[in-house]
Amino acid sequence: MEEKKAEASEVIVEVTTGGPLRISGNFILKDLKRSEESAPGEVWLCRCGKSSDKPYCDGSHRNK
Repeated sequence: MEEKKAEASEVIVEVTTGGPLRISGNFILKDLKRSEESAPGEVWLCRCGKSSDKPYCDGSHRNK
């Protein structure tokens, strides 16, 4: 049943253990700070606050 829910969703938000949020699917990302709008299909958003490319994850959380 869990698998059917994922297929019906347009967007999937995955909370990774000790890492970023993975957002995938059919969505529009509006980055007001950079005055950009895109439909990337997949993004990884920082949750640890260490990324130098916020709000995007750059893997800095691995350097603990």
